[in-house]
Amino acid sequence: MYAPRLPRLGTEPAWRDAARRLAAVRPADIDWGWEDADAAFFADPLPEAPTDLTVPKAFPGLVRPLLSERSGRGFALAHALLHRLQAQRGLLSSRADSDVAEAQRIAKEIRRDIHKMHAFLRFREVDAPGPRRAFAAWFEPDHRIEEATADFFVNRFGDMDWRIVTPEVTVTYRDGALDLVATDSLRPEAEDPLEQLWTTYYSNIFNPARLKVDAMRAEMPKKYWRNLPEARAIPDLIAGARAATLKMQQAGPTQPAPQSLRRPARPEPEPAMPDTSPDLFGAPDLPTLAREVEGCTRCPLHAPATQVVFGEGPAAARVMIVGEQPGDREDIAGRPFVGPAGQLFDEVAQAAGLDRGDCYVTNAVKHFKFVQKGKRRIHQKPATSEVNACNWWLGQELRAVDPALVVAMGATALHALTGKGAGLLKRRGGVERTKDGRPVLVTVHPSYLLRLPDPEARARETEAFRRDLARIPDLLAA
Repeated sequence: MYAPRLPRLGTEPAWRDAARRLAAVRPADIDWGWEDADAAFFADPLPEAPTDLTVPKAFPGLVRPLLSERSGRGFALAHALLHRLQAQRGLLSSRADSDVAEAQRIAKEIRRDIHKMHAFLRFREVDAPGPRRAFAAWFEPDHRIEEATADFFVNRFGDMDWRIVTPEVTVTYRDGALDLVATDSLRPEAEDPLEQLWTTYYSNIFNPARLKVDAMRAEMPKKYWRNLPEARAIPDLIAGARAATLKMQQAGPTQPAPQSLRRPARPEPEPAMPDTSPDLFGAPDLPTLAREVEGCTRCPLHAPATQVVFGEGPAAARVMIVGEQPGDREDIAGRPFVGPAGQLFDEVAQAAGLDRGDCYVTNAVKHFKFVQKGKRRIHQKPATSEVNACNWWLGQELRAVDPALVVAMGATALHALTGKGAGLLKRRGGVERTKDGRPVLVTVHPSYLLRLPDPEARARETEAFRRDLARIPDLLAA
């Protein structure tokens, strides 16, 4: 049994030396690992390296990222490929091979970690004894990528002295010399004026009209936030995005600078023919959306349902009511909120002083999901994939109506509007934000009230539902 242990720094040349010696040894007879991991109890001396070992050109590029894999699995996988390549020269072109597929998956994960370090590492200026300015940065990578990223920072910040500290390695660049030391470190608690300057700059270049919260979360995972100074400003920027967008629209285009006005006026271009082509990037109007949704096949629910049930109400409504999905009555009638739950909503809304005719009412899912039991069609809660598939239509309705307030009735509507539907009763009565920054009043669905078996509990919850709806005028005026 062989048990090579590789150093924290200088990992690649150490692996190459050991792998050449063990290329003819079966992968099952080798226990690869890091020097700082558990030591092997029994380990034979490594054999001499063969002299005729060759690999395809693609092999180094695939294997190099694997050697930064934190668990040590990358060492074993890289050796398994090397061992098999001696008999299967075309192995790397077989994407169906399990070893090749796993190697490509891990390599992709490592490259993504490297990209995140390039993108999210933030330097802070520190005191320096000499004339050159000095900076320091803290970063916590998922894998052991410090050596793989050092050259990037040397090439980019070679005109200054800097130090990058991770929990395991300190990388120092001073007077043109790079030095890496494997040592344990803790995250420092420090700030400098440059962070405030950067946060101010970030806040000023933030474009609220192009806000896409999901894309921001995907590109900037939450685990990096505490090391990013601009992360503290992002919640306020998102919360104020809608108001900022309206302010931009009301302000109109900015006037040219005075020096530009002194230039000779350019001749007026010939008037262009009116463009009658459709605006591909504008929000379609509601009648257009209602026609298009009839042919929707984004999820399997369209097949058993009688028809699609789209939203209805004034196109300029200030309030949008969002429920879960059409029920049995709505599926037959082709209109939302006409069944027992809809009738209860009308009754309570009237008691709360809310006119349904002033609201746009719709559902998160546009087709009825049910199971057939005899002659009855029993309601089924839509799956997350079905809610997500229908979310495109709900987003189009939000853009077309542009309500000042959205009311999420039930967990499904809350999930569709905010991306999270858990904890409805704890969040009830609160005002949250849609993915594009609109205020959302959270409350229960009327069908929840109808399912309560205890009359006293139903009366109590119905009164709470009325109080939720009665808040709408105040929220609109806020």
